[in-house]
Amino acid sequence: MMKSMSLRFQITYRVLLFAVGIMVLGGAVAIWQARNAVDDEVESSINLALQLVKLGFSAAPNPELDQTDWIYRLNALKQTRHLNIQLKDPSGRLIDIAGSSGATGQDDLPPRWFSNLVSGDYPKVEHQIKTIDDKTLTLIIQANPMDEITEVWQETSAFFMTICMLVLLIFLAVHVVFNKTLQAIDTIVDTLKLIETGEYRKKLPDFSTQEYDSIAGAINHMTDVLEKTRQLNRALTQHSLQIQEEERQRLSQELHDELGQSLTAIKVMAATAAHRNADTPKITQSITEICDHLITVVRSMMQQLHPLILRELGLKATLEDLVEHWMERNPALSVQLQCDDAIDALDSAITIQLFRVIQECLTNINRHADASRVNITLAIDPERPNLLMARIVDDGQGCNIDQVATGFGLLGMKERIKSLDGEFSLHSRPGEGMTVEASIPIA
Repeated sequence: MMKSMSLRFQITYRVLLFAVGIMVLGGAVAIWQARNAVDDEVESSINLALQLVKLGFSAAPNPELDQTDWIYRLNALKQTRHLNIQLKDPSGRLIDIAGSSGATGQDDLPPRWFSNLVSGDYPKVEHQIKTIDDKTLTLIIQANPMDEITEVWQETSAFFMTICMLVLLIFLAVHVVFNKTLQAIDTIVDTLKLIETGEYRKKLPDFSTQEYDSIAGAINHMTDVLEKTRQLNRALTQHSLQIQEEERQRLSQELHDELGQSLTAIKVMAATAAHRNADTPKITQSITEICDHLITVVRSMMQQLHPLILRELGLKATLEDLVEHWMERNPALSVQLQCDDAIDALDSAITIQLFRVIQECLTNINRHADASRVNITLAIDPERPNLLMARIVDDGQGCNIDQVATGFGLLGMKERIKSLDGEFSLHSRPGEGMTVEASIPIA
């Protein structure tokens, strides 16, 4: 697995590559322009010198001029830049007339590699001149671009020094910005590590950078939600433990009051039946009645703990029995159940949670809603066969959702649906009843 690189290294590396690319491209362009400038300058100087010779000497020839006079006149061309001018007499001897005026010292010469890059092949121009004694002198004009190359080198060096200074300033600016950025990132990471340990009250400070300030705001909002959720979960856990303890206490009380007293009565009657003069038929009838009462009590306790019919007959039959039981206890309440037969094929982990949610809904409706009609619908979504839809609607007095959303009954139902990876929602308005909806993924 490749080791991840730091943000500082990645950005610095990319800025360095970008700067090197700019310098290479700028160098190539500078050398290309320098070569063109030297070529143009040298060609211009050669043409200028040749035109001066033609116009100054050939256009108005003076037969009185000898070789010495020609040399004197040609010396006037020594101010022409980038040229070596020579005279060649009929015997082939060369006479230097003028060199490049901008002679450069040995210390000021540009590097050889630069000279080779910007130099080109320059023509050597020859022009015939007639003297007074009818001799033919040859005027030789040859390029000497060293002073122009030196000037170009100086300009190019200044350009690259400027580029290097700009790159250095960019690196310094990037370094300063990164220091500030990384400090903000370190602060965010340290806070996230604290949040990971459960310190949800830790808040990020305000940042001067808008993007980091937005991140800090989002994280602070997340910690607020987490802290609120933790408090709700803690309260729900405490409430569940309290209900569990109350349930145990109630079961213990019922076992003591019902089973204990009934068994004591049966024991006494059995002991009485052992006497010779005991009214055995009456005692037998009393024992039978007590046993029937115990059976009813035990079934009621078992139903409250876990409905055995749910495992034996399925969810649909269990809900029908639950609805019938509620309608018997509340004659003014009409409960309509619509349940697909496919519900019985659901996993037991889903069926028990659905049963408890519907049971809690009916309990809340009976306690708070003052409703006369309840519709319960359990069906497989026809468009999504892997999704179970549950809907409980009543026509009660309704309520403000914000005021009841934190109730332990609703929180318990919500947690049950969430434990099945489902979604839970409430819809209600004062005077318009309440709708409880849940969607649960199924295999």
